[in-house]
Amino acid sequence: LQVVRDQISHCTVKLRQTTGLMEYCLEVIKENDPSGFLQISDALIRRVHLTEDQWGKGTLTPRMTTDFDLNLDNAPLLQSIHQLDFVQMKVSSPVPAPPILQLEECCTHNNSATLSWKQPPLSTVQVEGYILELDDGNGGQFREVYVGKETMCTVDGLHFNSTYSARVKAFNKTGVSPYSKTLVLQTSEDTQSEEQTLPFPVPLERSQLRRMSPFSSTLNLQPSFPGRSYFELRSSAHQLSLHSSLQSLNSAGELIAWFSFDPASAHADIIFSNDNLTVTCNSYDDRVVLGKTGFSKGLHYWELSIDRYDNHPDPAFGVARIDVLKDAMLGKDDKAWAMYVDNNRSWFMHNNSHTNRTEGGITKGATVGVLLDLTRRTLTFSINEDQQGPVAFENLEGLFFPAVSLNRNVQV
Repeated sequence: LQVVRDQISHCTVKLRQTTGLMEYCLEVIKENDPSGFLQISDALIRRVHLTEDQWGKGTLTPRMTTDFDLNLDNAPLLQSIHQLDFVQMKVSSPVPAPPILQLEECCTHNNSATLSWKQPPLSTVQVEGYILELDDGNGGQFREVYVGKETMCTVDGLHFNSTYSARVKAFNKTGVSPYSKTLVLQTSEDTQSEEQTLPFPVPLERSQLRRMSPFSSTLNLQPSFPGRSYFELRSSAHQLSLHSSLQSLNSAGELIAWFSFDPASAHADIIFSNDNLTVTCNSYDDRVVLGKTGFSKGLHYWELSIDRYDNHPDPAFGVARIDVLKDAMLGKDDKAWAMYVDNNRSWFMHNNSHTNRTEGGITKGATVGVLLDLTRRTLTFSINEDQQGPVAFENLEGLFFPAVSLNRNVQV
């Protein structure tokens, strides 16, 4: 390759020189003074003949052929092959033993379940990974929820007040182990946990999740209950449908999901207080914080109170995936669905697309409501109990966490 590159370079230089000579000859032919032409014609003719004679001598002859002269000395290799002594051996490589679920480390929290397992203490078989399976919470078929090398897994988005069966198996190159013993888990329903649930019927009065300081200057989560809508829907047909669905939830004995803000998944600039029910920020840039509980089914409504609002910032409220961007306004990426609002108007935003500008903003003391209806797969917002704009988003599907983005000028 180096020889060919050198020849290409040499040919390129010669082509450039020859092209220059041709262009010079063309200019000389254009000479209008016959005497001037005769003075240089003999020298120019000799130069052209010389270039023509030397053009094909050596330069254009390939210096390399497509055939390569390879001399392989295979004598040492042949000698080694003749000295080989083959012995056939068959080593059994068994499948792993069934894993053991560690009951003391398995637990449920709200609608999440954490499971932990290990290999039997005396097992020496190599394990490449594990497969965790859960049923549908209603005695249905098992389905895979995790495949990997970890020995602990948390599953989010389960039904509240439901009983799930879990089992795990190990695998290696040889095959898959039998299942572990089946573990039965009950998702939360007692009111003693930090994220509480309450049975129906519930009082129509709104109540705080925890008692707040009257001088708190933060964003406080306020639970409300199925069976009552805390903002009027302008469409009477929608309103009737909503109350019908709420009543059916009430009669079915569904539970309320209590939650607080989640420090573990929030941006480092978020400041928590009031048992993680109140948040603000120490940055002028927008930062995102999520709620602890994710929702994948059902009808959910929560309110956020604006306890401080300075210099007209644009806080955003809505829902998001767990891996949403934490250092940008909610709705800037495709993992969040939000309404951002100032003191005069609001917009809906998803994947940095702004839609449905609506008059009406927020001030200190305002209340923002979020209605996530995963039965209809819609998201609707309210300000001070009045619906803000049309239905914000439709065709929602998957696991959603309550989400807020704010800066240091806002506390909620």
